[in-house]
Amino acid sequence: MHKIPVTVVTGFLGAGKTTLLRHLLQNPQGRRIAVLVNEFGEVGIDGDLLRSCQVCDEEEATGPNNGPSNVIELTNGCLCCTVQEEFLPTMQQLLDRREDIDCIVIETSGLALPKPLVQAFRWPEIRTGATVDGVIATVDCEALAAGRVVGDVAALLEQRAADDSLEHETPIEELFEDQLACADLVLLTKCDRVEPIEVARVETWLKQELRPGVKIVRCQRGAIAPELLLGFNAAVEDNLDDRPSHHDHHHHDHDHDDEHDHDHDHDHDDDISAIALTLGTVEPRALVQRLERLVQEWEIYRIKGFADVAGKPMRLVVQGVGPRFETFFDRPWRPDEARSTQLVIIGRDLDRSAIAAAIG
Repeated sequence: MHKIPVTVVTGFLGAGKTTLLRHLLQNPQGRRIAVLVNEFGEVGIDGDLLRSCQVCDEEEATGPNNGPSNVIELTNGCLCCTVQEEFLPTMQQLLDRREDIDCIVIETSGLALPKPLVQAFRWPEIRTGATVDGVIATVDCEALAAGRVVGDVAALLEQRAADDSLEHETPIEELFEDQLACADLVLLTKCDRVEPIEVARVETWLKQELRPGVKIVRCQRGAIAPELLLGFNAAVEDNLDDRPSHHDHHHHDHDHDDEHDHDHDHDHDDDISAIALTLGTVEPRALVQRLERLVQEWEIYRIKGFADVAGKPMRLVVQGVGPRFETFFDRPWRPDEARSTQLVIIGRDLDRSAIAAAIG
């Protein structure tokens, strides 16, 4: 039984979490994505907005109480305070349907601490069926350029007042530091509203706040390739090739919102590419150490694939976002398939031969 990769999305109100999720659901590229959302009532996320993507069949899009859905709302806002009470049974419900799901995305409240949620995936009831593939922080570039960590402070305070379970004493700046400390990848949103020199200044400041190996990717209106955000999964394992992964709008037939202007994306992401490498038998620990070094030296956002480990009848899944790497055996090698190690490395300005030599 494979483990489901889980992507945790953090970020303050207005930083672009919902837009990101909506784009993901509209462009799943064959992936079956389950989404967990924190619901805050009137100041919370618009659940109908996500459901209107119509990703699932109509008879399936009925919600958690009346059959499966691709969007499940957690009514208590702060996940870290309600993990035991509501999150655990919800996760178990999803894990019961493990064969129907390729990945899970959890949108946390911008005011919830991400670390307790990540730690919950170590619980025995969850860890055999799911693994945190990456924590993605959405950050409002426009607000940071103006010297604030959040765009609409009043809305954030209203959100905080509406949720009894939140720790009201924690300063907003401290919550932001926690989000950055937990992040494996940062999506910088609303860059188009800021002068390029200011965007560069914001990125320089952010890099000082992030762990080594955590990269920053500019993201306009949530338009980012699923390959950058989501872990390795069954739906795409036959598609480990060199096609550039960021031009996801070339690979689907969905209509986009009128205001969605893809010309914006091309200014800064045309040099994002995917390199596919095939290797022989590997020793897992040595492989991960080489990959960790690689992430420090190159602008690599994500590495994923599977490995052939000597003497093991099962193949090893490898997935990494920034400095975080997860490995686990997911299934036995089939008699009709050649055992090999296949990795896809997604990043910017990558030199194929240098990277191949470094992984060796």
